Amino acid sequence: MLAAGGGSRFSGSEHKLTALIAKRPVCSWSLQHLLEAKFQNVIVVTGAVKLFSALEIENVNSSDSVKIVNNPLWQSGLASSLQCGINIAQDLGAQAVVVGLADQPAVRATAWLQVAASNSPLAVATYDGVRGNPVRMHAELWQLLPETGDDGARMLFKSHRDLIEEIPCLGSARDIDTVSDLEDLREIFEKNRESNA
Repeated sequence: MLAAGGGSRFSGSEHKLTALIAKRPVCSWSLQHLLEAKFQNVIVVTGAVKLFSALEIENVNSSDSVKIVNNPLWQSGLASSLQCGINIAQDLGAQAVVVGLADQPAVRATAWLQVAASNSPLAVATYDGVRGNPVRMHAELWQLLPETGDDGARMLFKSHRDLIEEIPCLGSARDIDTVSDLEDLREIFEKNRESNA
């Protein structure tokens, strides 16, 4: 899970990942859903803020399966954070990674699991037919990922269209870039809470 960016478009009084939805930080919801998928290893890449040490998110620091790595080059763009995570995955002997973003708190555990279960070298979650996160990339594609800039797997979608499997998922890959996005996601969470009551 990538959680390193500075959130420069977010004009709130705090970093967007520490902003609250339903009384919890955005990143806490994102991480909870990821941990509910019960993957063998979880890598969280931080940068602009040391999120998971500062926020006391339950069970994160005590869990052997969660590896938190700081990207000192986070200002260079998303690609460097993705490379940080890939490097850890290589050290762990992983054959594939499933990548998502910490500012997408409505991505459910089922989406993580469904994308991870794909046998395709490149798989992407879709929500109502629109591609989002998470994305699964087999190790054979990692060397093709950019090392700088703000592109991640997007360039693989253009160059390797024949390898892509789209996985229809429930939930939403709506991310938080602005205060307006945060308000919209607060409404989504409130509606979900009412429908589950």
